[in-house]
Amino acid sequence: MSMDAKQIENEALGLPEKKRAELAQKLLLSLDAASEDAFAEDWLLEANRRARELDEGTVKPISAEEVRRKALALLR
Repeated sequence: MSMDAKQIENEALGLPEKKRAELAQKLLLSLDAASEDAFAEDWLLEANRRARELDEGTVKPISAEEVRRKALALLR
């Protein structure tokens, strides 16, 4: 049995949040030609840059709750 894109989308949107997030990550990774190792290396570089900014005081930390609240507000 073959499913078209709309059927797949509808099925995916019916998944629990955690499963949707896992699927979204896999789909996004499939669009990027870089390997998972390169992807992990890029994120490590970004994490180091952000840690350095925090240490130097050039940025202020934001609590996870505040980030979540702001993200939800943008989605509404």
